[in-house]
Amino acid sequence: MKFGVIVFPGSNCDQDVYHALGNVLGQPVDYLWHGDTSVSGYDCLVLPGGFSYGDYLRAGAIARFAPIMPAVIEFARAGGLVLGICNGFQILLEAGLLPGAMRVNDCLQFRCQWTYLRVENSKTPFTNRFREGQVIRIPIAHGEGNYYADAATLAELEANRQIVFRYCNEYGEVTPAANPNGSVGNIAGIINREGNVLGMMPHPERCAESILGGTDGRELFASIIDWWQGRERLGA
Repeated sequence: MKFGVIVFPGSNCDQDVYHALGNVLGQPVDYLWHGDTSVSGYDCLVLPGGFSYGDYLRAGAIARFAPIMPAVIEFARAGGLVLGICNGFQILLEAGLLPGAMRVNDCLQFRCQWTYLRVENSKTPFTNRFREGQVIRIPIAHGEGNYYADAATLAELEANRQIVFRYCNEYGEVTPAANPNGSVGNIAGIINREGNVLGMMPHPERCAESILGGTDGRELFASIIDWWQGRERLGA
C-alpha cells in the first residue's frame, strides 16, 4: 500500500506522519508538494497537521486553493482514502470534502495535551482495529479545533454514523469537562458519507510508538493497511 503525505507551506507534522507510516509500519510513503497537480499511484493521501500558509484568513482557507487540491478532491470522490489530521481536517472542511466548520477553541487558548477519545464507529477503513465504544488516548495540539455544524447537519452525521470519535473521559463518558475545545457534541473526528475521507483533530502520528507515551495512533494507521490488504485479497 502506498501513502502520499501532502506538504503545504507551514506543515509541521509531515515528517512525523512519514516516520509513522514508513519507519514504524514499514509502508511505502512519499512526500507530495502542495504545488503538485497529480496524486496518481497512491492508495491513501494524508493531509498532516501544522499551519498551512500561516493559517491566514482562517485555518485551511488558503490551502484549500493549493494546486494539488483539485487532484485530492477528484481522488476522494473516486473513492480513494484520505486522512486529514488537525490542520488537514481543517483543509478538508474548507474544501467541502467534509461537512461543518472549525472555530477557535472556546477557551481562546492553544491546547496541547493528551485526550481520551471514544470510538463511535469501528466499521470504517480507519478504525477497524478498534472496538465500538473503546476508549483510546491520543494527543491534540490546536487553537482552532472547535468543530461546528448546524442542527440539520448534526442529525445527518448521527443518522449516517459519520461521527467517528468523541472526546470523553478515561471511563468513556462524554462530558463537557472532557471537551478541550468546545466542539459541538464533543466531536473529535468525522467521516464523509461514503466512508473514505476521515478528518480528526487529534494526532495519531504522535502516539504510534511506546517511546512517545502510547501506541493507539499506530492502530489507526494499521487499520488503514488492514482494510486495504483485505480489499486487495478480494480483488476489489
